[in-house]
Amino acid sequence: MRVFRMALCSAPGVAAFGLLLLCAATVGPGHSGPAAKPGQAAGLTDQAAPVLPPAAVPARRSVDGAHTAALPRIVPRAKWLADAAYRRPPARYTDRVTAVFIHHTDSPNGYDCADTPRIIRYLYADQAGGRNWDDIGYNFLVDKCGTIYEGRAGGVDRAVVGAHAQGFNRGTTGIAAIGTFDAGTPVPPAMAESIAELAAWKLGLADIDPRSRVRLTSTNSLSRFPKGRTAEFNAVAAHRDAYETYCPGQALMAALPEIRKQAAALQGR
Repeated sequence: MRVFRMALCSAPGVAAFGLLLLCAATVGPGHSGPAAKPGQAAGLTDQAAPVLPPAAVPARRSVDGAHTAALPRIVPRAKWLADAAYRRPPARYTDRVTAVFIHHTDSPNGYDCADTPRIIRYLYADQAGGRNWDDIGYNFLVDKCGTIYEGRAGGVDRAVVGAHAQGFNRGTTGIAAIGTFDAGTPVPPAMAESIAELAAWKLGLADIDPRSRVRLTSTNSLSRFPKGRTAEFNAVAAHRDAYETYCPGQALMAALPEIRKQAAALQGR
């Protein structure tokens, strides 16, 4: 049972390109849509992240020796932005990234990878233009050929606050797989590999094991958890762990255990 609102969205010029975006309830700043009730079940096959009382959450132990991974090749946003820039406030930062949330863009899969910059521009036009967000919500986007693109501005190596996981944007990075990955849809190996490489590098900057569990505190009451509630997530988490949505799709959900394993191996764990 789908408990979130769905709307068929289009950005300026999208119709001409043939790209219609099936959008779940928005996760960007300032959204006033219906909020999930604390601990409410989503009717999904996986369980939501368990709520932990703050006093019951153990402090993260220090690790002897850093586990880092190589910086993957990331295409800068200037390569897709072109002349589509909207006015935006300065980027906001936290001290480090301790988790990544995996998304899919819920857009068509039959694209040519040469068209990826144009697809990202349409996503940006919908979010920053049509919805008046402060920028594209995702920190990074990955296409089916495995090419990684910088999304949100602020610096790929910094802990930029995104607009991808309502209530849990601080201290996390949003990685969006371009396409729709419902059950039965293969996740391209190159895409999965690049997501693992990106997660390994980004989490390695804070010496976070991609297979670990991390604690995050909700900053508002628009997610599954009310403001101030601490919850435990996988360090490489699915969007739907934190928000009432089917994102990133059942097929990509099924790929996450292997992505975590590969990311940990890239960190030398």
